[in-house]
Amino acid sequence: MRSALASRVDDTKLVGEWRELLDRHARTSCALEHALKAHDLGVSEFEVLDQLISNPPTTDEARVQQLAEAVHLSQSALSRVVARLEADGLVSRSMCSQDRRGIAVCVTPAGKTRYEAAKPAHRAVLAESLGR
Repeated sequence: MRSALASRVDDTKLVGEWRELLDRHARTSCALEHALKAHDLGVSEFEVLDQLISNPPTTDEARVQQLAEAVHLSQSALSRVVARLEADGLVSRSMCSQDRRGIAVCVTPAGKTRYEAAKPAHRAVLAESLGR
């Protein structure tokens, strides 16, 4: 049976690791926001473009629900991000060709251009933040 002291030590270590993870995430997110601002993108906007371009759907369209899971946003938050990208001409939305209840998101040529321009800054922040 573990002692109460061992349990507290494990608990303190666990919480410390959690806080380190949160700190690293916050620092990286702030650095990414700053770097992507020069390209008129936020982290969420870039992540959506990155998912659409780096992991293209097999049918050339990504359902919003699948995209939300990939970028770890709620469907309502993702809808707002996609609306901003669409307003900027970086993506287009349409009804899914396979299921008329779903919404499909596709990257436009302007979206690909903006993504490619921002990608080096994004990757440089990741490399620095992750110690590579």
